Amino acid sequence: MVKGQDLAVSLEEFGLSKYEAQAYVALITKGTISASELAYYSNLPRTKVYPTLLKLEKKKIAIISKSKPIMCTAIAPEDAFDEIIQEQINRINAMNSLITKLKQLSEDSKKARGSEEKRYFHLAQNYVFKQFQSMVDGSKSSIHAIVDSWGLGLLSQCKEELLAAMRRDIDVRIIIPSGLVGTEAFHDLPAGIKLKTAEASQNVVIFDDSEILMINGSNGKGAIFLSTDVLGTNQVKAFDQAWRGGIKINNLADMTKSEAQEILKVIQLINENGLGFVLNSVLNSRAKGIDILTFLEKNGIDIQSKTLDDIILLVNSILDITCSGQLRYESHGNHFVIESKLNSGHSIPWALLLDGYLNKKGVKTKMIYNDHQQTGEKIHIKVDSKISLS
Repeated sequence: MVKGQDLAVSLEEFGLSKYEAQAYVALITKGTISASELAYYSNLPRTKVYPTLLKLEKKKIAIISKSKPIMCTAIAPEDAFDEIIQEQINRINAMNSLITKLKQLSEDSKKARGSEEKRYFHLAQNYVFKQFQSMVDGSKSSIHAIVDSWGLGLLSQCKEELLAAMRRDIDVRIIIPSGLVGTEAFHDLPAGIKLKTAEASQNVVIFDDSEILMINGSNGKGAIFLSTDVLGTNQVKAFDQAWRGGIKINNLADMTKSEAQEILKVIQLINENGLGFVLNSVLNSRAKGIDILTFLEKNGIDIQSKTLDDIILLVNSILDITCSGQLRYESHGNHFVIESKLNSGHSIPWALLLDGYLNKKGVKTKMIYNDHQQTGEKIHIKVDSKISLS
């Protein structure tokens, strides 16, 4: 429960004297009372009660009766302090305007002397969200972000602002950790945002390659600074590097978390542990395709229990992510076709995965690999019997 004494002390910040604050709190607590009762409840000396009431009446936060005995009533807080609060707001606005002019003067002076100023603006937790919204609304060309779970939650809450930015042809790119792909916040992001995954443990949002908002995911506090600062320049470079090395995940937007996470896990397992092995063997032995299945299943990916449609969806999604490729089945030729825009063997592991799956299901296959130096690569997997697809 709020103590009247604490409130009285706080009221002194509104320009009230100690006696005035004590009297006002007593009036708010007791309602309409006599001057003598006010002296009792507010612990004011009797000789100070009437002068104090006159001051409260002059400040328009109390009413005194003209009759005897003198009765007094407090004006409701929302009415009593509205004018004072507005005066404070006007004063702060004037101060902000003055600070802006002084900062501009300082900048101009430093430029004239050939020096550079580093500017950092710290934000309390309760201001970060509004500041982020404002910066999204004010963006002119790009919004690039690396976020963790806290930052992703912030982005998902700004769906309307991000949609408005994309309608202005703002380039919106977001990098998130793989563990967040498929989560509720991930699905709340507006369609059309360019998404990639890379391991991230920070929240950095870069606006127009010029202004950067950094947010502490543990306490929600933020800071804004210019990308021309050393720290800012490094963050822009770090984002560009992470984006180049990230895995695109837009095609996972309609999947459940378990489906999306499985695809990312397969890519990670092959890239980190099996890709070199597969590329070195390049089709020398059909058994290598079966080895991929065994390798994945040892690492928790249940391949053999999947239907052929499941495998086609899996392989097609991975091809799109890893090499801008695709998988299709051509019934007239009774074969699968895998095409990739890259020609460095990137599609081979996924062709061998499909081939190994078919072999495990008793379907005989023959793989033909074509490497087109300019247009990418194409792999045909011919099967000896018609395939049933749903």
